[in-house]
Amino acid sequence: MAIAEPTPCRDVTRREVRLTFMGLVLSMALGSLDQSIVSTALPRIVSDLGGLAHLSWVVTAFMLTSTVSTLLYGKLSDIYGRKRLYYIGITTFLIGSMLCGMARSMLQLIIWRGAQGLGAGGLIALAHTTIGDLIPPRHRGKYQGYFSIVFATSSIAGPILGGMITDFISWRWVFYVNLPIGLLALLLIGMGLRHKGRPVNHRVDVTGAILLTGSTSCLLLLLNWGGSVYPWSSSPIAWLALGSVVLGGTLIFVEARASEPNLPLTLFANPIFSVCIGGFFFTGMALMGGLLFMPLFFQLVEGIGPSKAGLLMIPMTIGNITAAIVGGRLVSATGRYKMIPLLGLTTAGIFFWVISYLVHSGASVLAVEIALLFLGLGFGSVMSILTVAVQNAVARRDIGVATSIASFFRSLGCSVGVSVAGSVMLVSLIPRLPTSLGGHIESPRVLLQRGAAVFSRLPGVDHRLTLSAYRHAIAATFLFSGFVAISGAFTIYFLREKRLRDAHYREEAPELVMSEYSSPSFMRPHVGNGSEGLRGGGASQSSHSTHCRSRNQAGS
Repeated sequence: MAIAEPTPCRDVTRREVRLTFMGLVLSMALGSLDQSIVSTALPRIVSDLGGLAHLSWVVTAFMLTSTVSTLLYGKLSDIYGRKRLYYIGITTFLIGSMLCGMARSMLQLIIWRGAQGLGAGGLIALAHTTIGDLIPPRHRGKYQGYFSIVFATSSIAGPILGGMITDFISWRWVFYVNLPIGLLALLLIGMGLRHKGRPVNHRVDVTGAILLTGSTSCLLLLLNWGGSVYPWSSSPIAWLALGSVVLGGTLIFVEARASEPNLPLTLFANPIFSVCIGGFFFTGMALMGGLLFMPLFFQLVEGIGPSKAGLLMIPMTIGNITAAIVGGRLVSATGRYKMIPLLGLTTAGIFFWVISYLVHSGASVLAVEIALLFLGLGFGSVMSILTVAVQNAVARRDIGVATSIASFFRSLGCSVGVSVAGSVMLVSLIPRLPTSLGGHIESPRVLLQRGAAVFSRLPGVDHRLTLSAYRHAIAATFLFSGFVAISGAFTIYFLREKRLRDAHYREEAPELVMSEYSSPSFMRPHVGNGSEGLRGGGASQSSHSTHCRSRNQAGS
């Protein structure tokens, strides 16, 4: 049965919708590209600025500020409007990028990377949230799927672009390249989103913001430093764990009593929301925990150069893009969203185990490439469809903070996955290494650089033993990631489906409408007598028109 294409409400044109979406895609590309493109340039940055001992902070500073600020952007955008927060986020990111490119010392670079992360925290979460404002849930899957394509493409394009810019221009242009893209995104969003000046009084939860920042920072530092910078049993890790628990417990106590909390605990009483949050966490954990070591396998075990190793990830990107497009359209056509992520995570888990076997048994690179294609098909539409389910399950006034919480748990899952998979690899690797090499392996974060340097100097016997050790250890990380993906599928099994709306929210009162821009409802309702749509085409059209009028009057 045909689904009508989006049509604008009477005060919003198709051109404005397209401009807004193009701006959202560009801003999301800025946030998703940054980490991979900068990581490629780090060796050259160290050679120019020095400060090798502080290299990890270039990544850690960005990760901390971007993850912590994600939740705050979501709540503040619910209060003050998406457009204003988008301006703040992109402008902060661009200023941070410019200052990073101008850095003259490692300390300056670390500080400006933190500032850059403060802006980046809003780019991805606000993009998902704004689509939640513009597109009714029934048709939102394909738009969220386009964002998944941006992520998938960035994972491949980032290292390649970073290497080319660093080799042929300068590592400083890794940061400067953000400026024209960000300015264009600002222009498109400014032209597309409608700005309505209607002040609304709100109370900002300052105490909750401070506790949230402190507890999240402790947790992320614990995951980032544990087993690499400090042993897991060391006192700094113990203090970070204690700080995370104490501040987190205090945060829950405060947020339960706040009038306008940054982290509404009532959302977690919603079973659809809670199950989706678990799905986000396990998906991020499996994806990053396994794929972090795929380039390591290609370079160390197969002896393939860095650039070609990046290109060998393209089959997974193709699978990811295909699944994102097909999955989004299936959700729009059927109105059902549970089965696709359930099958996707199950497929991902199975093919993680297939890749583990192929790596351990010494199969050909072609066999691994085919398995990567199916792995991409498994992961492709999981997060985008879970985002649709989250936004469909909450009230409009909570859509920003709900989407940001989902992004936060995805990022948290990625950090946990990297940490735990790294530990799994070291536990499997070090006992199998020749004694002459074991002392060189200090952490999973330096395996690629140190391992490649040491490999070239090994005699024949030690080289074969080390190659076998790496093959076994990398296979163990994929085996672990497979179990995590299946755990995610088991979580999604308990997801309850709620009918996806063909039109926007009907429960809004004028005081709940965001003050800063008019979020138009522009989707014509499903026409026909099918059970997927709203009951009765005429009633649906009437409620849609009433909704548009109420929103326009409230925003005027």
